Amino acid sequence: MVIDAFDKVRELQAIIAAGKIENKEELEAFRIQFLGTKNIIKPLFGAIRDIPNERKKEYGQLVNAVKQSAEQKFEQISKQLNSKAANEVEQIDLTAPGETIELGSRHPVSLVLNQMIEIFDRLGFTIAEDSEIEDDWHNFTALNTPEDHPARDMQDTYYIMNDPSRLLRTHTSSVQSHVMMTQEPPIRIIAPGRVYRNETISARAHCQFHQVEGLYIAEKVSFADLRQTIYYFAKEMFGSTKIRMRPSFFPFTEPSAEVDVWWGCETETDKRITKGTGWLEILGCGMVDPAVLKNCGIDSEKYSGFAFGMGVERIAMLKYQIDDIRLLFENDVRFLRQFKKTAIF
Repeated sequence: MVIDAFDKVRELQAIIAAGKIENKEELEAFRIQFLGTKNIIKPLFGAIRDIPNERKKEYGQLVNAVKQSAEQKFEQISKQLNSKAANEVEQIDLTAPGETIELGSRHPVSLVLNQMIEIFDRLGFTIAEDSEIEDDWHNFTALNTPEDHPARDMQDTYYIMNDPSRLLRTHTSSVQSHVMMTQEPPIRIIAPGRVYRNETISARAHCQFHQVEGLYIAEKVSFADLRQTIYYFAKEMFGSTKIRMRPSFFPFTEPSAEVDVWWGCETETDKRITKGTGWLEILGCGMVDPAVLKNCGIDSEKYSGFAFGMGVERIAMLKYQIDDIRLLFENDVRFLRQFKKTAIF
């Protein structure tokens, strides 16, 4: 009985030493057989109770040696297989056809916005940004918007629930008020960003869109400076060398004007875009109202300035002849693929 137990242990040790393992599947089978929770070595430890006391130590050492032998072999083969896998180089079939990697494209709004920023950068304008969640003072009051102005109504503005003094900014002019309160003139900035207005979504309007607004404040700034700036932008953006400025009204500028560029009226598309006039409205502008300068702590006797603002989606629709603003927000891949070959600024 005792001899049989010792012989079984020695036989098992020989099997472990002689067994060949050539891949990870065979290694896993070895682990389960000799080191798993139900391995064949475990019963050998239980058999020690049937071994005479004078030979229990010898038997225990022999069984432990078998277990250690299995563990060492597992570790050794595991390292060998891992090393072999690391050194193997995947064979590449150079005759196989290549796989085309489809490149994405910039969104038309991004294309136009980047071009606008690049144009004003050449004129010395720097970028200013601020939060899209704004307070009533910076969005309206500082910009000379009366308390009874329709733009303050719930029909036009998204107010934050339970806090009527906070809102989603309706224009990036609020960035200008922050800049005027924190920087000393001269100030020359553009404020690109997303704005929100409570409007019915249609082919021509959306409740969210992008604006680029500009501000220049220094000594002796004139309306002629404003006109020349707008002329340069129109020439670079549209290739138009003919603009006109029509009198208008904005609470934060006086005098104010709306700017049209000559688009032409040669094709049916031109007539549709310009409503048959050949002129295309692109932005609003004017000289900064002295009351706005005063609200923001700037000496209106010493400094003057001009401001302008335009919708990026509107410019993109005009530039690429897009007839529905909703296409710019739907992320339809079929629509966006059309701009792959468009220059990236």
